[in-house]
Amino acid sequence: MFDLLIKNGKLITGEKVEVAVKDGAILAVETEIESSAKEVLDLEGKHYLSAGWVDDHVHCYEKMTLYYDYPDEIGVTKGVTTVIDAGTTGAENIGEFYELTKAVKTNVYALVNISKWGIVEQDELADLTKIQAALVRERLAELPQFIVGIKARMSKTVVGENGITPLELAKDIQRENQNLLLMIHIGSAPPELHEVLDLLDEGDVLTHCFNGKPNGILDKETDQIKDFARAAYEKGIVFDIGHGTDSFNFHVAETALKEGIKATSISTDIYHRNRENGPVYDLATTMEKLHVVGYSWEEILDKVTAVPARYFHLEKKGHLKAGYDADLTIFDVEDGEKTLTDSNGFTRVAKEVIKPVKTIIGGTIYDN
Repeated sequence: MFDLLIKNGKLITGEKVEVAVKDGAILAVETEIESSAKEVLDLEGKHYLSAGWVDDHVHCYEKMTLYYDYPDEIGVTKGVTTVIDAGTTGAENIGEFYELTKAVKTNVYALVNISKWGIVEQDELADLTKIQAALVRERLAELPQFIVGIKARMSKTVVGENGITPLELAKDIQRENQNLLLMIHIGSAPPELHEVLDLLDEGDVLTHCFNGKPNGILDKETDQIKDFARAAYEKGIVFDIGHGTDSFNFHVAETALKEGIKATSISTDIYHRNRENGPVYDLATTMEKLHVVGYSWEEILDKVTAVPARYFHLEKKGHLKAGYDADLTIFDVEDGEKTLTDSNGFTRVAKEVIKPVKTIIGGTIYDN
């Protein structure tokens, strides 16, 4: 007997799907499953079903003062089954963060900031003595089930007078730890974007990829994507949305799409202020913005499930397949006008909206 049987769901392609769950894992995914279960959830052909949504750039360590939130406020209540905190904490406080996450419903992972206290202050990489590779190694050894990579924020307000040096130190840490995943935040110069991209390798994650800043990927004079940014994309550097308060611009995203450059993964850079006051609000809203830009719902769902699961090595997540964790998102796609606002105040009108209905984590159903 199954623990949970989901009947009469549909994939985003419109195909019928049913899912059987036992002991927190998916046992079967078929067009029709005839069996008994302790709990049956009948979607009556009305709702879509996908692997659980993953937001790979959030800030949810509640004890911070600059950027913080609560995992379940941006996770399970928003249709998101897994969040990855993008460097809010460093080696000195990530252990306490891990302990807090044990009490929440949402799956939480973290990138450890190369600055040992994380984002306690805006300029966490202005003091190079805070970058201690030995401490990072210790935490990686202690928390392999929680830490999925390292994070360095490479913009003027963060690095102070240190230019590209913090990134060079981050790459050293990465190489010393079997090429651990590295995520880089980009913003104002210095360092210049081309300096940052020159140091990145295939599989490194560039977040805030479609920001509207002068140091972004769009050449303001020609209104085209900079050649070195295109070269980085073609090399295999992961272009992650990381919407945030100040890091997503419709025109940049639209121009990139016209030139054949699509975001690799879709994330929010959400924390309590841009969740409560916008322009982010939640992952679904960011997904709607990419749909307005011109992405299909099918590829958008891939970019919040299978793609982040692959890059962040979440081996049992991101797929609606037998053997994977029973993390699922049930949602609707409805016709209806909705005004969407980017980080620079520019708007677009969505003709379709996506709404989470239920979030399933480890086989447990939560209502949205």
